[in-house]
Amino acid sequence: MSERNPEQGRDERIVAEALVRLPVVKAPEAIWSSIEASLAQPSGAGTPLPALHKTRWHRLQPVWSSEARRSLWWRWILLPTAILLLFAVALHTDSLRRTRWQVLRTSGSGHARTETIRAGQWLQTDASSTAEVRVGMIGTVEVEPDTRLRVIATRPNENRLSLEHGEIAATISAPPKLFFVETKSATAVDLGCKYRMKVDAAGNGLLRVTLGWVSFEWQGRESLVPAGANCRTRAAAGPGTPFFEDAPARLTTALDDFDFSNGGEAALRAILAEARPRDTLTLWHLLRRVPDPLRPLVYDRMIAFAPPPAGVTREKALAVDPQTLKIWKDELAWTW
Repeated sequence: MSERNPEQGRDERIVAEALVRLPVVKAPEAIWSSIEASLAQPSGAGTPLPALHKTRWHRLQPVWSSEARRSLWWRWILLPTAILLLFAVALHTDSLRRTRWQVLRTSGSGHARTETIRAGQWLQTDASSTAEVRVGMIGTVEVEPDTRLRVIATRPNENRLSLEHGEIAATISAPPKLFFVETKSATAVDLGCKYRMKVDAAGNGLLRVTLGWVSFEWQGRESLVPAGANCRTRAAAGPGTPFFEDAPARLTTALDDFDFSNGGEAALRAILAEARPRDTLTLWHLLRRVPDPLRPLVYDRMIAFAPPPAGVTREKALAVDPQTLKIWKDELAWTW
């Protein structure tokens, strides 16, 4: 006996669960005329079946011969069965389409070929080849040369890749938190966006967002990166503090010192000195990351650029109250 395919078993469960959820609906009135006409046709013995009498519950009266009942049984059981089978086939086909992503590979010579990839499989490009992965129905991922990645999940509510090393460009049009790219030091969570990400084998890398937002996460640490901003990540440290691409070079250098080299107060003061009004993106993240004694320095620099909105008080901001910080972020985001 051949071994049962786990994917087939999963698809069968999906079909079964979908069939159970099918609603029970009242048959349209027009169908009864069709049934009556069918029943009025001569039976195999040449005797017409009695007309259908409709009660409130559409029961068939009077009681017919056993031959008539068998005829009616097969006609009206086979029809819904056929409909359910068609539904199951369509669902199975859709399931395969979703669980197997299309990949277009292009070699250095320009030769292209199409293949499929599914959860658990690896995709690797060499120095002269690229690939484009179609992520179900929600977007694409361009895979640059010298890149290695693995497909983790291809479910309708979770599409997940693991980027071992190399560079990708993702374009996703879907509700938030359906597409994820893991690295050794951070996970990029799509919030409806377009971005590029590059990491080395150790997990050190850079995220660049060109459209929408990405949540860059690792072990409870989160960096919210909007379009036009970058965020570095480092092995064993996770994502750093986001900054805009056009931020002053001395700000980004000091930010690297603060995030990854224990720059402390000296690095923070350099960041505050170089910050522009738009750099409240960086300062808003630092408000949660600096030691308590340094937090007032960040707060005062932020309100120098823009007064805090209603609902944001100094006391709550310095206490890093989540709702207060969210209100402030939503207001500041208009300038980001």
